Amino acid sequence: MNDQPAYPLPCPEADSRFTYGLLIDIADQLQEHGYPRPIAARDLVALQQALFGFLYATEHNAPR
Repeated sequence: MNDQPAYPLPCPEADSRFTYGLLIDIADQLQEHGYPRPIAARDLVALQQALFGFLYATEHNAPR
């Protein structure tokens, strides 16, 4: 097992992988694991922001 974290990644100008489809796939997985499906716009925006914060380094989560 590697102790080096894979995330966060450097924040790109654009990333074609970060799509609405990815968001829906994650919403599907949440539902499959017994969580309520996020369907309200507010829930989807919050999920998208949380995912972005996990994936990409920002001024708030950049490794030191």
